[in-house]
Amino acid sequence: MNQLFPALADPTDGPALQFPDGALTYRELAALASDLGAQVAGRSRIAVWATPTLAAATGITAGLLAGVPVVPVNPKAGERELAHIVANSAPEVVLTAPGLALPAGIAGLPRLEVDVSARPEPLPLPDEPPADAPALVVYTSGTTGPPKGAVLSRGAVAADLDALAEAWAWTGADRLAHALPIFHVHGLVLGTLGPLRRGGSLHHLGAIDGATLAAAVAGGATMVFGVPTHYHRLAADFEADPEAGRTVGGARLLISGSAALTAVDHARIEKATGIAVRERYGLTETLILTAARADEQPEVGTVGRPLANTEVRLAPLPAVEGEQPDEGLGAVEVRGPQLFSGYLDLPEASAASRTDDGWFRTGDIGRWTDTGLLALVGRQATDLIKSGGYKIGAGEIENALLEHPAVAEVAVVGVPDPDLGEKIVAHVVPAGEAPGTDETLARELVDHVAALLSPHKRPREVRFVESLPRNAMGKVQKKLL
Repeated sequence: MNQLFPALADPTDGPALQFPDGALTYRELAALASDLGAQVAGRSRIAVWATPTLAAATGITAGLLAGVPVVPVNPKAGERELAHIVANSAPEVVLTAPGLALPAGIAGLPRLEVDVSARPEPLPLPDEPPADAPALVVYTSGTTGPPKGAVLSRGAVAADLDALAEAWAWTGADRLAHALPIFHVHGLVLGTLGPLRRGGSLHHLGAIDGATLAAAVAGGATMVFGVPTHYHRLAADFEADPEAGRTVGGARLLISGSAALTAVDHARIEKATGIAVRERYGLTETLILTAARADEQPEVGTVGRPLANTEVRLAPLPAVEGEQPDEGLGAVEVRGPQLFSGYLDLPEASAASRTDDGWFRTGDIGRWTDTGLLALVGRQATDLIKSGGYKIGAGEIENALLEHPAVAEVAVVGVPDPDLGEKIVAHVVPAGEAPGTDETLARELVDHVAALLSPHKRPREVRFVESLPRNAMGKVQKKLL
């Protein structure tokens, strides 16, 4: 496919995009996007106020058709973050849905409103830019400083979506349903650009619940994307409304990403729908690296195999004094055609993100299973616990705890300890009416981990909580524990 979106080069009257505020066929989208694209052509970069609307999705498509790098802006970004993104990316214009009031940090830019009800005459599409031309500047979450703009090339986007198509047997016959934000990789690259590259369609639900998703599947949706928070809530919905779960079971694939889905919710969803959820793994800088394949039964606790043309290796972890064997754990490093070109205007950070031989350092800790699948143990910054001379992956302990029926959710962290260096502390959300007292259950959970893993990996303390702090993408924020 030379064109990023072949179906827009030769459009039909088939469905392309459906959002709560409207729907467009490929013919209508091609006309709108080519007209808007002509208005922004030649700009160095454009911003799109990325609300989950048909207007925003059309604006992003228009920029990409015109060969102009697009900066999708989180409409919930705080004042300081928004000012940083605008100053760093320096967009020449911002595309928005009509009538929106923009905050001060971006309101001063020239504005182009996207009227999806307009029906302009379609214009010829420009020639496809080179594969290394920038397509998107997507800002990271900024957990270690101001957000960095990851520059994703057109070739990276195309290569990743094509590799996912091979892994998931994703074709133009598929209709994707989700309710993800479209300012980040999951909802934008996979969830919006993916259907357009395949020639299929997107049904963006706006918000997700069991009944809404069941209606979407009954209406033709074959694939569902979500984050763990979505699936956790859907599991409860399906338990209250079993017919909705059975209807969603008519979909072809249920995909989860952005954070690990618990073993408990895996089981609840599969029981309700008859479908095992498949997980995938990637970062803003890398797009998707590994995925559970459509033609293989997924294994809970893993994120599948490397995609086509993608290499993943486990590098030795940094040494700690008195270190014991790490039992196959390693620092996840990757390379492949979907990796980002670098951070915008940050050459030193871009260089530091890669090894001397060109592999990208993900910052994650992982291990290979006996079946050749990648299992993630956690982040090096927050999930590698150094206790009593051992280096221990928090994710391994979390997976063990999730096998206990009294545990619904868990987050394991290392807490400074004068004797051990760090002690293992498990924050546990009990499942339903957990039996016994907190003290009794805590002892039971500690013994459960010691029996499954090794005694030195047992939690030294169990804290029961009502919920775990998560961000908008469903990732647990361990620094808030």
